[in-house]
Amino acid sequence: MQNYFSTDFKIGILGGGQLGKMMLYDARKFDIATHVLESNTEAPSAIACNKFVYGDIQDYETVVNFGKEVDLITFEIEAVNLQALQKLEELGKTVYPSSATLELIQSKQRQKNFYKKNNIPTSPFTNFESLSELKSAYQNNEFKLPQVWKAATGGYDGKGVQVLKTEADFDKLVDAPCLIEEMIDFEMELAVIVARNPSGETKSYPVVEMEFHPEANQVEYVLSPARITDEIAQKARYLAEKVSQKFEHVGLLAIEFFLTKDGEILVNEVAPRPHNSGHLTIEGNYTNQFEQHLRSILDLPLGDSSTKKPAVMVNLVGDENHEGQVLYKNIENILALKGVTPHIYGKKETRPFRKMGHVTIINESIEEAREMAEKVKQKIKVISDEKL
Repeated sequence: MQNYFSTDFKIGILGGGQLGKMMLYDARKFDIATHVLESNTEAPSAIACNKFVYGDIQDYETVVNFGKEVDLITFEIEAVNLQALQKLEELGKTVYPSSATLELIQSKQRQKNFYKKNNIPTSPFTNFESLSELKSAYQNNEFKLPQVWKAATGGYDGKGVQVLKTEADFDKLVDAPCLIEEMIDFEMELAVIVARNPSGETKSYPVVEMEFHPEANQVEYVLSPARITDEIAQKARYLAEKVSQKFEHVGLLAIEFFLTKDGEILVNEVAPRPHNSGHLTIEGNYTNQFEQHLRSILDLPLGDSSTKKPAVMVNLVGDENHEGQVLYKNIENILALKGVTPHIYGKKETRPFRKMGHVTIINESIEEAREMAEKVKQKIKVISDEKL
């Protein structure tokens, strides 16, 4: 086995946001050298890597040149130049997750087709290549409203998603390849993170429950373990591991599910990287998701993914009425609470609903942790001196 620790072996990370920053904590713990490519010099990852490279992760030449200087390439966001990753693989560089896996996942249209082809349960959908094609199908009574519209590419944190209730909602859409999905009458939204290394060793994390902000369509709270039966939990983890294996994925794969009112589990979408639903593993699990991602891509033995204690995470997002230099109001109040750990991402500017940090609450009781999360949400405010 290759030695990565305290050597000149270098991991290159495409993207310098908070996911990269938290991954770098564990790379530093193992003394593994890291290079980060990012176009924002004040990005959260800039302070923690061995070498920061300024550049666009969507520019072909920039990504290829960056990749030539490192031994292994990974990413913390899917919106990277796919052709550059393919070229680096041709040059003999190791890329995990692979360009083939990313190509299937980058487009939500390809994702949904993949589920259908591999008999993976998902909500009924229809792909369209343009807004005009979508409107024509509606006018020809090929589908009825309500539907959920999703942009084929570029959507994240609730962006690129729109609920279509009336024909007037079509005016809110961009003209781009897209898909529509049937509205699912679900009981709750769940997620499972799966780690898989090149040797095929696979481990999933316990199922978490996600609660969404109704306006921003962002995850507001994540609860671990999810308040579901053992039978449903086993079914979700089994399906998540099947999805990872079908994608031939290496690294972390976060799978989001709908749990329907009749107990059926449907795959909503996946992310081939550390994920917001796994942040609570830092305090709540024996091996956190960022360390597990590093173990996976380096083909090291995977760590114990089991839960130490019940945990609830609350996202800290910018107040909808504020934009400008960030101020975390009342943060000293939550620091005084037992079992509460805040994580501040290092973004200097806040804006409405921008992810600025998260807080994890550990407690013997998941219900008490959830109540504490509500108090944390009410106490801490992510604001600025400038009101909108």
